[in-house]
Formats: sequence, C-alpha cells, structure tokens
Amino acid sequence: MTSGQPGTGNARPTPAGADAESRPDTTTAAGTPTQSARTPDPAPAETATDHPSSGDGGLTGAGPNGDAEADLATSVAAKKGASRRGDKGTAAQKGTALKQDTAVKQDTAEGGTATSDSTAKGSDPAKGSGAVDGATKDGDPAKDAKASDADGPDKADGEAKPVGPERWEAFASAPEPRPSIFTRVGRAVGRFLIHEWTLAALGALALAVLMTWPTLRYPRYTLPQDYWDPSLQAWQMAWSGHILLADPARLWQSNTFFPELWSFAFSDTLLGYAPAGMLGSGPEDAILRYNIMFVLAHALATLGAYALARQLGAGRIGAAVAGVSYTYAPWLLAQAGHLHVLSNGGIPLALAMLARGHGWSLRHGYRPERRHDGWVYAGWLLAAWQLSLGFGIGLPFAYFLAGAVLVAAVLFFVRRLRTGQAVPFGRRLFVADVLGGVLFAGVGLLMAFPFFKVTELHPYAERTIGDISLFSPPATGFVTAPGESRIWGGLHEGARAALPWHPEMTLLPGFVLYALAAGGLFFSVWRLRHRLLLLAGVLVTMAFAMGTRFFDGTFTYVPLFEHLPGWSGLRTPGRLMLWTTLLLGLLAAGAVTALTDRVRELTAQRIPSWPGPWLRMATLLPLLLVTVEGLNTTPHPVVPTAPAAMRSAQGPMLVLPSNQSLDQHVMLWSTDGFPDVVNGGSGFTPRQLDDVRRVSQSFPDQTSVDYLRTLGVRTVVLLRGQVAGTPWEISIDAPVESLGISRQEVGEAVVYRL
Repeated sequence: MTSGQPGTGNARPTPAGADAESRPDTTTAAGTPTQSARTPDPAPAETATDHPSSGDGGLTGAGPNGDAEADLATSVAAKKGASRRGDKGTAAQKGTALKQDTAVKQDTAEGGTATSDSTAKGSDPAKGSGAVDGATKDGDPAKDAKASDADGPDKADGEAKPVGPERWEAFASAPEPRPSIFTRVGRAVGRFLIHEWTLAALGALALAVLMTWPTLRYPRYTLPQDYWDPSLQAWQMAWSGHILLADPARLWQSNTFFPELWSFAFSDTLLGYAPAGMLGSGPEDAILRYNIMFVLAHALATLGAYALARQLGAGRIGAAVAGVSYTYAPWLLAQAGHLHVLSNGGIPLALAMLARGHGWSLRHGYRPERRHDGWVYAGWLLAAWQLSLGFGIGLPFAYFLAGAVLVAAVLFFVRRLRTGQAVPFGRRLFVADVLGGVLFAGVGLLMAFPFFKVTELHPYAERTIGDISLFSPPATGFVTAPGESRIWGGLHEGARAALPWHPEMTLLPGFVLYALAAGGLFFSVWRLRHRLLLLAGVLVTMAFAMGTRFFDGTFTYVPLFEHLPGWSGLRTPGRLMLWTTLLLGLLAAGAVTALTDRVRELTAQRIPSWPGPWLRMATLLPLLLVTVEGLNTTPHPVVPTAPAAMRSAQGPMLVLPSNQSLDQHVMLWSTDGFPDVVNGGSGFTPRQLDDVRRVSQSFPDQTSVDYLRTLGVRTVVLLRGQVAGTPWEISIDAPVESLGISRQEVGEAVVYRL
C-alpha cells in the first residue's frame, strides 16, 4: 500500500503496526508543508528517539530514489560537511538530525534495504554510499557527498556495528566533580565560622575589647583600676606558671613573705590561669598577661551567661541581654581591680553544660532523648577549673552545685514514687555525674588543704563576724552605682558618700536590668512557677549579700558563717550579688524572648510587610540599653617600673619601705628571676612581717641588721623615691662601716649587703 506524495509523483510506503513512527514533514509543490499520517508510537521507537547517538553515523541505506533517500542523504551530508569544516554543532542540532534519520529508516522499510533500529536491536546502522552519491537538496551535493564518502568505507546493508554505552554518555549531564580536600576543608571552615556559637564567642570577645578599652592600648605598662591588687594578681599568675615548670612541689611555698610557709595560699591564687603564666617572663610580660586575661575573663562571662540562657530556652537576643547584663553590670565596675571576682564566666557556662548533658531546660523541662554524658564531663571539668581560680567566688558556687545535686536527686525519686515509673536517666549519665562530682570535690579538697594549713599556722587570719559587718552593705547599696559608671557614677556621688566602704557596697546591677526583670514577671516565655522561683532566688541572694545588715544576719549569713566549712574566709558578702545579677538576667531574657517571638508573629502576618525590619530592629533596644548602662570610666594607671637594683641583688632580700601597697609592687618586680623576698601583700599580714616592718624602721643599725641576719636576709634595697616622710629619709646616707655591711648606690636605690 502506497500513499501519493503531492508535488513529487513518488510513492512512499506507509508504516503500520510496530513500525509506525512520526515522519518528517514533506513539502507540496506550492511550498506548503503537509504532515504525514501518524500511528501510535511503540516503545522501541520511543527508546530510539529519546536516546540519540552523538556519533556521525545515523541511519543510511540504499533504496528507491525519492524523498526518503534525499532527506537521508542531505542529513548525513550536512553533518559530515559540518564535521569537515570544524563545525561541531550543538546538542540540539545533533538530536534533530538523528530524529530525521530514524524516521527515514522506518519509511524505507518496504522499498529497498532498510536497516534495523540501532537502539532496539543493539547494533549500529550500516552506512551506504549509493544514496549519498545522488543526493540533491538545498546544498552542495557533490561536496557533501565527498565528505560522506571520505569518512570511511561503506558497509554492506544490514551489517551491524557494535555500540557501547559510551556512545550515549555525551548526551547525559556532566557528573558533578568530586570536591578536592581543600574545597571540603574550606566548606567546613565556612560552616564553623557562621555557626551560632562561633559568632557568639567572637561577639563576646569583640565586646570585651571595646567595653574594657583602653586595657589593650598599652598592655605592657598599664593596669585597670589601680596598680596594687592587679600587681599582686599578675604576680600570682606568673609564679604559678613558673613554679609548675621549675619545681611543682614548691607551688605553695612562694618566693614572697620569706621565710613563711604556705605563702601562696595567703590569698586567692588564680591557679587556673597557670598555663598562661608559663608564657613570658619578667614584670612587663606579667602585666601583659594580666591585661589579656582581664579582657578574656569578660568575654568568657558574656559567653557563659549567653549559653546558660540559651540552654534554658531563651532566644538569641534574650540570651545576649542576659550575657551582657551579667558581665557589665554597674556594680562589677568597682571590682575591676579584682580579677578573681571578674573571672566568673565558668559558673554559668558549667551550669549550661551540665543542663545540656542532662537534657534539661527551663522552658522544655526534662527531655531524656537529649542526654549526653560528654557534656556532663565537660561541665564538671569546667566547674573544677572555676573553683581553682579562687574560693571567693568558687566556694558559693561549690555549695550551689551540691545543693542542686541534692534537690535534683530528691525530685527524681519523688517523681518515681508518685508515677510508679522509672524516670529515664541511664547508667552512663550516672557514671559521668559520679566521676565528675569526685573530680570537682577532689580539686576542692586539694585547693582547700593549703588554706586550712594557713589558718592553722595563722589563726588570726580567719574572719570574724565583726569583719563581716564592716563590709556588709545596706539596702541602699542595691540602687547605688560605683564612681566608675559612666552613666550613673556622677549622679550617685552623694549616695556613695553615705556608705561606710563604698567599693564593696555599691551593688547596682542596672536600672534597665531591674525594669526588664520586672517585666519578665508578667510577660515571659518562662512558666509562672519558674518566674516565681527566679524571683525568690533574687530576693534570697540579695538578703545574703547584705551580710549582717539583714536582721543582723541571724537567719541568712550568720548560719552559713558558723556552720559551712570555709565560709568564714569570705569577708565581703556583697560579692554574692553575682548570683542576683545572673537570676535577674534570666528573668530579663524570658521577657525579651517573649517580645521577639511576638514581633516575629506580627511581622509574619502583616500586609504590607515593610515595617517588619524596623520592628525586628526594635527588639535590639533592650540589649543596647543594657550595654550602654555598663559603660565605664575605669582608670588605667602606669605601673611603676622595677628598680635596676632588684635585677642584680641576691636573695633573700628586703625592699624598704615596706607596707601593704608597696609590697604588691615588689611582688610584681620579683617576677624577674623570682628571688626570695621578705615583702608581700595579701588579705592578711603575717605577724612576722609586721615585726620586720617594725624593726627595720631604724635600719641601718645593729639591732635591725642582726634581726635580718637571723631571718636569713642577705640584701636590703632602700628606694630613694619612696623615703620621703619616713625614718629612712635621714638614715639613707648614714655610714655603715661599723655594722659589718656594705653599701652601694645602684640607680635610684641603695643596696646594702648583709
């Protein structure tokens, strides 16, 4: 059966059944395209059409002279001519040529030699030259024919050429290249840099540098607040690092207060900073080290409080408010010279780790599926490190942890008895708590042993209730700011004058923090019972911070002082304000989180949404106000330089004049080689040092020389710049030949060798 082709007079076989497939459009004599008859496409034909070959071969064969052969010849000749000219063509052009070739193959099934479908049969169509030689259609037939013949010898009709899978790979999308190790490392670093905790740490560090400025402007020559207690603490870090490398057994027998024993335990030691003390040597490096740790302590406190608030369920902005208010509360500005007080970031961070390890949060309660013993180990280890920085802050923290463990155990068993079901906890978590608690207790005992020895050797060093009363602040202290506050310092000058000892009694945590915490009692993401518990904690810690001023401390501070081991060594109750500030910050975080959640809901529902960014920016206002209220005017005096005489003098030595303030400079100067010195400054003065200061008032004379020789002192350094108004102002130039000692002028000092 044939169908006439208008305008050509040629007969074309019509495909039917399984051979039916779409054919290329033919053209009438008038130039109007006519669509040939179609039948449903069978599956094999679809396979051949959907997966064209990228080779030059197509579908050719000798057959009757007509449109099919002309189309085929033109297609093949065009492709081969383009190949000869270097025109590779696009994937789309190749696909079109292949579809035409496929159609011609099936149209010539009855008239001439037809090749089988290359895809359906799994073979390559044979190439024939007869149709190509006589092809003429819209081009240069001779040239195209030559190009076709030049490609290779013709194959017999029906002869198959094996086709491998690689023929079709050129039409597939290119596989994604495997990233190199540098690419993978770069991506991992990028993910790390944009992680919340990385950004939080970097933000806390940047804020610490700005809020403590100009601490790092001249870090080798100045100290924040004053150069007395910071000099002592700079020496403490230097000594611990030095002696742990040189002779760890002598850790508690320091080079100061010679010849006293356990002298390193005369005050809080900052022993946890010993690794930093291993770097550098001399007074300038000690000052640099102190300033760096001063800034890092602020950063760690901010990060720790932020982490605790986040773990309990606060949002990012609310947690940031808690972190900033905890670190830069106005009352802490008066403690700028006490690094052991400012080094409190381990407290909230350890609590956050322990809560995370136990799968507990204030907002979501206990979630057993979130337990992880690794965080528990990390929390206990960090808590032990915090305790090693000093008992002034660490001892209340230790008792808080002990109380928290006891309360948690009681609640655990009460819930089990009430519900009759075992609450999920796990053996691994229990082991982590036991081992972590033992580690924490062990560090506490090792740290406490030297202090108990000091109390045994110097019983007068223990505090009394009378000492506590001198440092107990009145209620007005909670609304009075220290003079270092840039915002409130000048305004509260009169209120500070009414306080007996204002450096330890100006306890304002911030009026903005008070307002946010008060709002958190009524509008918060915390449950009502949790808000009430936080409020109770605020009031209780305030009462304890007042020492003997709250009903004479009968029901608050005095029982702790009399019954808890070690509590009698804490002479400044006002520093318990640290816990009040943390609890106020958590209340504020709940309020700010509720505010940010509400703003997010409003901006998501609002049409148009243009005020949304402004509303979200408004949620940063509490954070900004808390930060501004923490601005300070802390002075940064230049530290006196060490006299040249101390670098050449042999120890044990005594530096005169000697008193609590000047001896702290001597301790710092002794970091250049750590010679034994009689001088020293701490929370108490040993009686032997008192005797040395009293007897040496007449130095140089026979009595003082004999006494110092009895102690083992070999050198006395008398500083000319410090003798004005002292007995040495007259005796500094007196002859010493009759005393059996030598005298030498070294710079601005006089060196006596006994």
